[in-house]
Amino acid sequence: MKVGFVTLGCDKNTVDSERYLGALAAYGALATTDLDAADLIVVNTCGFIDAAKQESVDALVEAGRRKVSGVCRAVVAVGCMVERHRDELASALPEVDLFLGAADADRLIPELDQRGLLGPPILDHPGDRIYAGDVAHVRYLKISEGCDHGCAFCAIPLMRGRHRSFDQDEIVREAQLLELQGARELNLVAQDLAHYGRDQRAAGIGLPELLDAVVAGTDVPWIRLLYVYSAGLTPALLDRLVRHDRIVKYLDMPIQHGSDAVLARMRRPERAASIRATVARVRDAVPSIALRTTCIVGFPGESDEDFERLLALLEEVRFDRVGAFTYSAQDGTRAARLADDVPDSVKRERLERLTEFQRTITAEQYERRVGTLTTALVDRIGERGVEARLPWQADDIDGITYLDQGRPGDLVAVQVGAVDDDYDFRATVRSLVRPAPIAGIVASGRRALPIAGARATASATVAATATSLGSFGRPFAVVDGAPL
Repeated sequence: MKVGFVTLGCDKNTVDSERYLGALAAYGALATTDLDAADLIVVNTCGFIDAAKQESVDALVEAGRRKVSGVCRAVVAVGCMVERHRDELASALPEVDLFLGAADADRLIPELDQRGLLGPPILDHPGDRIYAGDVAHVRYLKISEGCDHGCAFCAIPLMRGRHRSFDQDEIVREAQLLELQGARELNLVAQDLAHYGRDQRAAGIGLPELLDAVVAGTDVPWIRLLYVYSAGLTPALLDRLVRHDRIVKYLDMPIQHGSDAVLARMRRPERAASIRATVARVRDAVPSIALRTTCIVGFPGESDEDFERLLALLEEVRFDRVGAFTYSAQDGTRAARLADDVPDSVKRERLERLTEFQRTITAEQYERRVGTLTTALVDRIGERGVEARLPWQADDIDGITYLDQGRPGDLVAVQVGAVDDDYDFRATVRSLVRPAPIAGIVASGRRALPIAGARATASATVAATATSLGSFGRPFAVVDGAPL
């Protein structure tokens, strides 16, 4: 059976799709990027904002058409949007055969087996996670699930449940598996990385200790932290950023706004003064660090003065990059009870203003990088030549660096030459630091890394796969059907 995945939304969904595919591989499923050739199409949905919901619906409709025009035998919808809107989706999309929410990951195999879509388990299983993209040396490692933050605008606690940390040893083992598969960059992801270990305080393990374990247990040259709330940027965490050379000097720190009044209505713990203080403290500890953030415009009650305060904070703090989007009310959240009193036209105008405002700041921040010596990770050979990324460029969101030479997966020493079209760079390769990996071979040769199913019986293979599914199938809880 050939299976095609459509993964929408955040990087956490990417991890989930890879685990679903790994589970299906135990039954002989083969991944395909050609949906017209897929016997089974799985759409991993996103329900964060209205635009993401519409994209998910469109993808399901398009997948359903392939049951008529192609070889597709079944369409499965999984993920966050299903968790929140299962009944509405089932009513509106009869062409979809199965709906599984974020809490139903362990039901995929039994449900497909019951429908006669799976063959018997096979002996050789290629691992807990199967990568189906085109840049296998860039991988995502989810360290926890769910969220305990009470942000008024966010439905993630309703979709993903309470925060729960994954076992440290399991995370290290998964990092080793990804390294064995050729990972050169591990992007650690969670709703808030800094919450790791809060639910396991007795073990005395938090994000700093987890970073120590991942660094010690792997040889992956780039380890990147995505989504760290400012309150979690403790001295211990900053110490690890300084101490471990392989942790990229980069942080994605969502602030959402710069007006205290709006932050209070959003139920965010930060205020403008604390954001300024945190950024100053981080830059003092790690002077070369790149900082990215996220902002929402048009939140209920946002006045012209509030928006100007946001721009003033961005001007003062000078993040390297800012992602911004307009507010849309999400059912079940506290903010949905507020009057959505900022007209759509004003939201769009403010978004455009912020985007152009930050474009200038980013260009100035990037000009300061010109002439520096650093490392680059080569991602692909594109239409304009060798495409790579510098330490301050996260995968898929922070632009591209064009090099004069290199192979995908190479880590090279470069000199930054110029900013290209505001967000990209051009750089010259000075030397090869580490050559592109060969999947299954660790460059240092220090360890024999594990792989699920190797020389195992079929039953042991299936058991190993089921264990790995714990990373997104742990106990799921929502309090009284409302965000925490």
